[in-house]
Amino acid sequence: MSDDKKDEHRLIAERRRKLDQMREHGAAFPNTYRRTALAGQLLSIYGEQDGETLEDQVIEVAVGGRLMAKRVMGKTSFAEIQDRSGRIQLYLQRDSLGDAYKAFKTWDRGDIVWARGTMYRTQKGELSVKVSELSLLTKSLRPLPEKFHGLADQEMRYRQRYVDLIVNEESRAVFESRTRIVQFMRAYLDAMGFMEVETPMMQPVPGGALARPFTTHHNALDRDLYLRIAPELYLKRLVVGGFERVYEINRSFRNEGISTRHNPEFTMLELYMAYADYDNLMDLLENMMRSLATSLFDDGFVTYQGSTFDLTRPFRRLSVTDAVADFNPELDRDRLRDREYLKNACGKLEIPVVDSYGSGKLLIEIFEKTAEHRLGDPTFVIDYPAEVSPLARKSDADPWLVDRFELFIGGRELANGFSELNDPEDQAERFRAQAEQKAAGDDEAMFYDEDYITALEYGMPPTAGLGVGIDRLVMLMTDSASIRDVLLFPHLRDSG
Repeated sequence: MSDDKKDEHRLIAERRRKLDQMREHGAAFPNTYRRTALAGQLLSIYGEQDGETLEDQVIEVAVGGRLMAKRVMGKTSFAEIQDRSGRIQLYLQRDSLGDAYKAFKTWDRGDIVWARGTMYRTQKGELSVKVSELSLLTKSLRPLPEKFHGLADQEMRYRQRYVDLIVNEESRAVFESRTRIVQFMRAYLDAMGFMEVETPMMQPVPGGALARPFTTHHNALDRDLYLRIAPELYLKRLVVGGFERVYEINRSFRNEGISTRHNPEFTMLELYMAYADYDNLMDLLENMMRSLATSLFDDGFVTYQGSTFDLTRPFRRLSVTDAVADFNPELDRDRLRDREYLKNACGKLEIPVVDSYGSGKLLIEIFEKTAEHRLGDPTFVIDYPAEVSPLARKSDADPWLVDRFELFIGGRELANGFSELNDPEDQAERFRAQAEQKAAGDDEAMFYDEDYITALEYGMPPTAGLGVGIDRLVMLMTDSASIRDVLLFPHLRDSG
């Protein structure tokens, strides 16, 4: 056992001994103390008032929080406690606290304490609570680290997020921002007349994306079910039913690899708007992103990993074909639908090719390998091949393409949207093609969803749909390098 581990065990044993003494006196884990103020409120209201004014007013408060620092100085001591709003200093005097002062001297960093007193400013000008009553509410049995920092502690931050949140103000700020971002998007869509709904997480037929699903089994029904890979097909059933503007901020699951950009479960905003097309959704998304950026950053400029992006300017629009041609000038633009030509190009780029890949899939493979990571400024990539877009409406001008876009910022995909396919016969044909690809060994190909086809046969109005990756959006807006930094409890490989 390392010396650090031995020290930790010794400290834990000492804290357990203190807890045992509290139990003997019937003083362990009391639940009769209440707060009347938070640290942030006190700093906001009284932060500018001078000491004389505070003493004249005699402002009594009760506060509670985690003991983050203490300085014992004979007859007078100081402590700093932390609650959900921030930190406030406690000013403690032996003569006014008696036995409670003696007990305080034995308390440890990490303990949760309660104090009643009056607002006070010390000789050094620090806003404080001058304590008249003091109690230990929760004994912390494990010592807090001074701070998680550096690569050595990165995985521990993810595995013990509760400790990370205690000691890292930056980490707490990320998750507070995440909540504000989701609240903003809800309010934005609600104001546009969208209705928030909930759809099944366990589905008999997974659909809505090209991805490998997780499988589970329902004992009472004695049938296999799938964790949803997207809520799309259920949301579009609701459009058929007459809910013409719907959205869901949903948890989805995909049985794929783990990386700095991928987690097996993730959060998406998915919405559907009847009597609209993908151009309308690009306008909606651009305006929402701009409004979000200016709400978080006054100038609308977002800095991510050393690069700054101006979200107040119009977003660029670029076709998949143009992107591949621009970033691969050695390729013949006129042959970017020729399967054999694209297959040879993939070989030169060391891109694996499966026999079932058509020219559209090969073109996307080249785009993903050579172009998307170079799309820094906000860019809508449009006009995707129909082969890789089995739920999108084909372009009237060019049926090899569909009316689809993806939004890229900082080289990362943030959103995917398209004009929805509402022709039930065309959709059935594409489902059959997907089923054939699945039978040929493509684990990410779609299932044939007969009930969804039935729904379309009742008639779905012209509709456009959008999915936004909440996790990646939060990464961008909080300058977080890894998706694990914006997930409270990310999935990790076994530490052993």
